[in-house]
Amino acid sequence: MKVLISGASIAGPALAMWLGRNGADVTVVEKAPGIRPGGQAVDFKGPTHRTVLERMGVWDDLAAAQTAKSDIRLIDADHRVKAVMPGEFLGGDLEIRRGDLARILHQHAAPHADFVFGDEIVGLTETTEGVTASFARRPTERFDLVVGADGIHSAVRTLAFGPEETHLERLGHYYAVADAELPSNGEVTELADGRAIQYGYNEPGRYAVLGGSKAPLFFVFRAEEARYDRRDTESQKAFLAENLAGMRWRVPEMVTAAMSAPEFYLDELARTRMTAFTRGRVALLGDAGYANTLGGFGTGLAVVGAYVLAGELEAARGDHGAAFAAYDRRMGALSKVARRANAGPFLAPPTAFRIRMRDLVFASGPLFRAMMRLTEAFATDAGLPDYGLDRGRRVTA
Repeated sequence: MKVLISGASIAGPALAMWLGRNGADVTVVEKAPGIRPGGQAVDFKGPTHRTVLERMGVWDDLAAAQTAKSDIRLIDADHRVKAVMPGEFLGGDLEIRRGDLARILHQHAAPHADFVFGDEIVGLTETTEGVTASFARRPTERFDLVVGADGIHSAVRTLAFGPEETHLERLGHYYAVADAELPSNGEVTELADGRAIQYGYNEPGRYAVLGGSKAPLFFVFRAEEARYDRRDTESQKAFLAENLAGMRWRVPEMVTAAMSAPEFYLDELARTRMTAFTRGRVALLGDAGYANTLGGFGTGLAVVGAYVLAGELEAARGDHGAAFAAYDRRMGALSKVARRANAGPFLAPPTAFRIRMRDLVFASGPLFRAMMRLTEAFATDAGLPDYGLDRGRRVTA
C-alpha cells in the first residue's frame, strides 16, 4: 500500500511510523523546511494515551524530555495572588514541549517513511485506482491513500471535503505564543519542589501568562473579527497588540517582547463539526479532522487516531473502505465529548464576575476536586483494541 501523509508535526509521523513498520510505502510531505522547534507544552492524560505511546515505543523518550509541570498563580493588577491553577490540572500525566514531541516522533518514524520537507499538496484527483496528488514543487504522483494530518487549517480537508467554513466552527477567541523572556521583577519562579511557576493575569475577555513550562509568553483574548493575515506574522503581531492594548500588570512589556520574538504563533480557537473523517480514499487525522483548539485533548487524540487508523487498515487487510468506516465510528465516539469544550471563556472570562468565579474554583479544594473529576471524564479511556501493530504485521493493498 502506497500512502501519502500531509503534515509532519504530531499525527503525521505517528501514523507514518505505524504504517511503515507494517509494510506500507509511506511518504510524508511537510511545507515547513524541517521539524518545527519550540511551541507551547502539550500533554497526555489517562491510560489510553499511555498505552498507545508505550506500544509506539516512545514513552520513555517522551518521559525523559518532559517539562516540570507549572502552577499558574492567578494574580490581580497589583500582583496579589487570588488563586493557583495547579500544574496537575494543566499538565496531565506527561507534559512536553510540542517541538520536543515532534522531534522524537520524527526520529522514530524516519526509518520507516520518506519525509519531504519544503513542499505541499496543491491538488488531489481521485479515481477507482487511487489518488493522484499534485505538489507545489515535486512531480505529480499516484497513491493508494492520502491522509491529511496538516492541522486545523488542513489543505487536504479543503481539497477533498470542501471549504474550511463548511467544517470549522470559530469560537470567537484567539491565542498567541511567543518565545521571549522578560527580566524578573522579583517574582518567585520556582516552588520548593522544583516546579516552575507561571503568572496569569486576567481582564474581561483577555488573559496573559508569563513564564513557566507551557510557553514563555502566552495570550488568550476575545475579538469580534480576525483582522490579520494568517500567513503574515507581522500582521498577527499587530492584531495581538491591538487587542491587548490598555491592559495593566506587565502585559505592555509582554506585548513589546512578543513583537520582536523569533518564534511567534497566533491562531483562532476553533473546533471541527465533522461527523465523518474520511471520503473516498482520503482520511483526516488529528486536528484536521477532530480539532478543538486548547481543549486539552488534541495531542492525545492525534496519537490515538494514528493508532486507530493504522490498526483498522491492518485489521481490514488493506480494504480501505472497511477500515475507514471503522475509523470513522471509533474516532467519532472518542472525539465527541472532547470536541464540545470551549476553553476561551474559561481562560479569558468575559466579565470581572466570571473571572472571580473561575478563580474561586481553584481557591476552593472541594470545587477544584469536582472540576478535576469532570475533566477526567474527557480523557480518552476507551479500552482500544490491540491491533498487533507493534508486532510487525504487514498492511497490504
